[in-house]
Amino acid sequence: MNCKFLLSILVTVGLTSSMFSQANILNANTPKEIGVKTEAQLALDNDKPLEYGYVDDRDILFSKMTWEKVVLDERINFPLYFPIDTNNIGKDRRSLYHVLIKAVQDGRIKNVYNDSYFTEKRTIKELADITTKVDTLDIGYDQLNADGYVDPEYITTRNIEAFDISAYLIKGLWYFDKRQGELKYRLLGIAPAAPDVNFIDSNDEANKTPNALFWVFFPEAREILHEAKAFNNKNSAIPISFDHLLNSRRFNGYMYKEENVYGDREVKEYVADNALMQLLESDRIKEKIRNFEQDMWSY
Repeated sequence: MNCKFLLSILVTVGLTSSMFSQANILNANTPKEIGVKTEAQLALDNDKPLEYGYVDDRDILFSKMTWEKVVLDERINFPLYFPIDTNNIGKDRRSLYHVLIKAVQDGRIKNVYNDSYFTEKRTIKELADITTKVDTLDIGYDQLNADGYVDPEYITTRNIEAFDISAYLIKGLWYFDKRQGELKYRLLGIAPAAPDVNFIDSNDEANKTPNALFWVFFPEAREILHEAKAFNNKNSAIPISFDHLLNSRRFNGYMYKEENVYGDREVKEYVADNALMQLLESDRIKEKIRNFEQDMWSY
């Protein structure tokens, strides 16, 4: 009975702290007071991401590194994609890409990487080069040939925005914890993927293949992702943090790569030009991981 009572208290406190995201909305006299926590709320606020427990390497009986592609066209993945238009919506509602790119630009996420192995860092200048396209209109070239300069009005700038992100690439480790006696998952990296900015408005389907813009080591970004909230379609009073959403795997993705003896080659490299067979191979990899846990309890 005491355990049930303690559990109910913890759940109540968790829900109450979650509802503070709409703090003071019913008591506000002006719009500026919406979202401003009272002193009592701030004193009780312990709003931090749930810490990962320590896992000793000796307790890992089995592990498999996998890479997944989360396509944002699927309805279950919409909380990662929307809102894409921030002009007509509150400042507390942002897409995952806006949260990540703003944190990088503001220096809150200090390290971004070129690849999923986190071996080489990407600079702010390199990031700007792959997310921004500066072009000159035809009339600008005419002016350049005639006068030797181009007016700013003839120069266009195209930035990659949230609506250009078509997928997220996710790297994580499946492992069997022999102390807990269960199969677990730890998310290690995430990358927004979009077409090449130089061909982003092209009608050619070959130019619309999404590529990773930058990789973020997930544990480094947990504080930022916990502060940012995704929309909860079932109850807007209790939004879900992006950290919770991703850690609890409330998305759908398919495995496009696993660690293997062939240099971690992707599925499309050995199952070429057949999308259906690639999806079936992705399911085979998932089943192989799941079956390990099932086999542990088979006699």
